[in-house]
Amino acid sequence: MQLYNSLSNTERATLIQEAGKDRLTISFYKYFKISNPESFRNSFFLFLDSIDVLGRIYIASEGINAQMSIPADQFKVFKEHLDTINFLNNVRLNIAIEQNNFSFLKLKVKVRGKIVSDGLNDDNFDPSDIGTHVNASEFNSLIEDENTLVVDMRNHYESEIGHFKNAVTPNVDTFRESLDLIEEDLKSYKKTKKLVMYCTGGIRCEKASAYYKHKGFKNVYQLEGGIINYARQVAAEELENKFIGKNFVFDQRRAEKISEDIIASCHQCGEPADIHVNCANDACHLLFIQCDSCKKSMENCCSSNCMKVNKLPAKVQKSLRMGQGNSNDIFKKGRAGHLSHNKNLRNIHNSLPKT
Repeated sequence: MQLYNSLSNTERATLIQEAGKDRLTISFYKYFKISNPESFRNSFFLFLDSIDVLGRIYIASEGINAQMSIPADQFKVFKEHLDTINFLNNVRLNIAIEQNNFSFLKLKVKVRGKIVSDGLNDDNFDPSDIGTHVNASEFNSLIEDENTLVVDMRNHYESEIGHFKNAVTPNVDTFRESLDLIEEDLKSYKKTKKLVMYCTGGIRCEKASAYYKHKGFKNVYQLEGGIINYARQVAAEELENKFIGKNFVFDQRRAEKISEDIIASCHQCGEPADIHVNCANDACHLLFIQCDSCKKSMENCCSSNCMKVNKLPAKVQKSLRMGQGNSNDIFKKGRAGHLSHNKNLRNIHNSLPKT
């Protein structure tokens, strides 16, 4: 019984191309106490694999977090199966705004300690005591209220290319980093302001809203379904779109266009740009924003040094990487000092309101 992915990205892409069938990119999450995450993981993997689902799914004792690509003609089968699982019956499925058959090229179902790393170890914290969910229309009204603080619960490289108007966008690398930072900087507003949060699909806000209620914030709200669901509601109900730029997503697409605005700039030359790439040098693989001009002149690399390495024969590159592990730049998500036009090389408190 095979319980793991066995094909490379190239092999899988070829199979998708040859199949010639449309696929749907979707995501969903659910906080729920799973008694045996490993057993659930194995049975869920077998089902997903049987209908050619690809994606990244995290399972923990606290629930499930899933992003995946599903053959369009298998969507009904997939949904019917979810409905047979008690805690996933009628779970909200966020269907991507922009579809791409190659959004995921492997099936990875992993058991983790938590479905979202939060760094919290507080026995008195009740993650089920969440804030008030609001739809797109309600969200638009709330963020126009002068007594509202709208907070982006995503990381700096996500909000850099797109965010809601007037949102607080903490310059952080991780969700766990943002929780205490926001609580500390906004603590004087706990009883006087409405705290309205948003993220990509809702999962981070679900936990953050409960956390801030636990910390004493009296009026806590969260955008239901996140930016993905907001964009769909705006289009369906012909509402004013208050999101500017692109929504960063964690798959091969990297982003979905929500508005025509380009609010970011190339990390190498400073010209308007909002396309994230990974450095072509596999020993670096740094995530950063690069315009078409720099992409051409820098040959898909983040630095002249990486260009030199990337021109070496593959065997030589592999030997240079041997025993070195991955470059720390991979995890800096664009913070490398040689990217002189990266506006996120700043103090993490700069984007928070002063009390």
